[in-house]
Amino acid sequence: MEALSNQIIVAVTFALLGTSVLYLCAWAFKSKVFGWAASGLNWVAFAALTAAIVMRWVASHQMGIGHAPFSNLFESLVFFAWTIAVIYLIIELATWIRTIGAFAMPLAFLALLYALTLDPAIKPLLPALKSNWLIAHVITCFLGYAGFGVSAALGAMYLVTGQAKDPASPRALLLDNLIYQTVVVGFILLTAGIVTGSIWANSAWGTYWSWDPKETWSLITWLVYASLLHSRFMRGWQGKRIAMFSLIGFACVLFTYFGVNLLLSGLHSYATGK
Repeated sequence: MEALSNQIIVAVTFALLGTSVLYLCAWAFKSKVFGWAASGLNWVAFAALTAAIVMRWVASHQMGIGHAPFSNLFESLVFFAWTIAVIYLIIELATWIRTIGAFAMPLAFLALLYALTLDPAIKPLLPALKSNWLIAHVITCFLGYAGFGVSAALGAMYLVTGQAKDPASPRALLLDNLIYQTVVVGFILLTAGIVTGSIWANSAWGTYWSWDPKETWSLITWLVYASLLHSRFMRGWQGKRIAMFSLIGFACVLFTYFGVNLLLSGLHSYATGK
């Protein structure tokens, strides 16, 4: 079952590449046919990726080391791609604007493409990871990361499609509101992720907070998005400023996720995938 799950993940990677290209074609040629094809393929890829994650979870139990499939960089990248697909598909169902997929779904494809360069073997959990708080921590953090990823994609779309030239247009106002909503969702979930992570850290390492590089950069990311929301509420920032702010915030997310794992050592070093 582990091998089949890995084969499905490879197939989904190519499917997401096809989905991204179709969304780009739908945007470039303003074609509903490409848009419908992209959506159809995206739903198939999402269902297959969901099945692959479940199969990986079942396979770990069959091996006698049962654990949720969030224990290393490979598994977190697969789950990150899944969460991006979830949030994007919800937005697509709510707005029926498939152009957003041209900016959001490449993130899911790149996450899976990176995962394919890593060792996919299911391994026993380290003692520090044997906690139900880990599941809550990872799910909330990665849903939050996905919210920020989609907000950055919306921000890029806002800037690339020239919405700043007419910020009062219905399309510009809709994109601005979607950026704000996805940031709020991401912020709430990241906050929950930091809280559950602190509880998990206390059970694993005997302290709620140890200024580990991952913890420190999670706090920096939280503060950046708190500043974005503060600017929105108190200073009335919107449009181009919020779009650019969402890109800066996601750069912090990427460093927290990848940069800390690859460049800095700490208590989260198991997340390097080595």
